[in-house]
Formats: sequence, structure tokens, C-alpha cells
Amino acid sequence: MSEPKGDVGAVYEYAVLRVVPSIERGEAVNVGVLVYCQVKNFLGCRTHLDEQRLLALDPNLDLDGVRTALRAIDLICCGGEKAGQAAKEPPGRRFRWLTAPRSTIVQPGPVHAGLTGDPAAELDRLLDVLVR
Repeated sequence: MSEPKGDVGAVYEYAVLRVVPSIERGEAVNVGVLVYCQVKNFLGCRTHLDEQRLLALDPNLDLDGVRTALRAIDLICCGGEKAGQAAKEPPGRRFRWLTAPRSTIVQPGPVHAGLTGDPAAELDRLLDVLVR
């Protein structure tokens, strides 16, 4: 196996966001990705809701509630005063909080790592590969 040439980039971590309409059934639909890169001081998320797919799993799913939860995650990623108390935390702490296991409808998957020179581009790539 050959060694990669040039700068392979910085270590980043990511987690897939998923919607689990029924905890009892355990079915999930990937709806977004979180990416954190400490070296680049980057924390971002991208989401994509396939409403028909979600409603096929649960016709009574509260889509407005899912959208609200995803907007809150986006605000926490972006920081600023709209992020509330989380705005005071550095990106790494916000990422750890967002990826902590929870038993709500919107859940983070396990955290994985990779290398990238451009975390924002990697976020878009991961959304295409893992969600869309």
C-alpha cells in the first residue's frame, strides 16, 4: 500500500443525526451530519429531511417537532447568542454535548474520525454519502 502524498489534512470527527420515529421499533432515517475539527476550530452541521420516508415509518410523526430539533442543533453548532447557554462553550464541548447519547426522536449516531483539509467540504460530502 502506498503512502498518501502531500498534506492529508487535519483530524476531524463526525456523527450522523438520525430520526427514530418509534423507539420500540428501532427504525431510523439519517437526516444530518455533525462535523468537528479541533485544528480548524470548525463545528458544523448539515441536514436533509426525506419527509416521505419518515412518514412511511410513522404516519403520525411530528415533522414540525423534528424540524425544530434540527434547527436547535444547527443554532448550537453555529454558536452566537441564539444558541443560548451553549454559545459560551467552545466548539469541542458543543460537539460532545450534541453527540451524547439520548433517547429522543432525533438522535446522534456513534462518533467516527477521518482526515480532511476542508471540514466544510467534508461535511457536504458526508451529507451526500450518508444522508441523501
